[in-house]
Amino acid sequence: MEEEVEKQMNTSPPLGNAGPADARSIYVGNVDYGATAEELEAHFHGCDSVNRVTILCDKFSGHPKGFAYTEFSDKESVRTSLVSDESLFRGRQIKVIPKRTNRPGINTTDRGFPRARYGAQTTNYNSYLSRFYSGFNSRPQGRVYRGRARATSWYSPY
Repeated sequence: MEEEVEKQMNTSPPLGNAGPADARSIYVGNVDYGATAEELEAHFHGCDSVNRVTILCDKFSGHPKGFAYTEFSDKESVRTSLVSDESLFRGRQIKVIPKRTNRPGINTTDRGFPRARYGAQTTNYNSYLSRFYSGFNSRPQGRVYRGRARATSWYSPY
């Protein structure tokens, strides 16, 4: 069953003539909060036909976050749209870069170092690094007596 699903995913016709949508999209940063998708489409109209403009909004307040994604019909439009990097849009200097593709298993928030501090047990690499970095993997386990309490529960002026 899994093989059939993978086969269908790999043999499905690509969107447009360029393949995945991420390869045909750009990230537009520092977008004015009052901007509309039609205005952004008009700004990038000289590049080529624009398939879709997505302005991301905050899920709680519904206000725009200040950046957008623009999808074109082909990959060459992405290259031509990069010329408009640092151009003015509604009085603000926008940032235009190609959209990056999120790959499964790659975590951009993982700082990677030190791992043992958060409970992940690794190999002898931790003991090797603990010689050079103080506090690395040197936290005691369990409850530790730390002497007198920081704030006493009763007051005595004498």
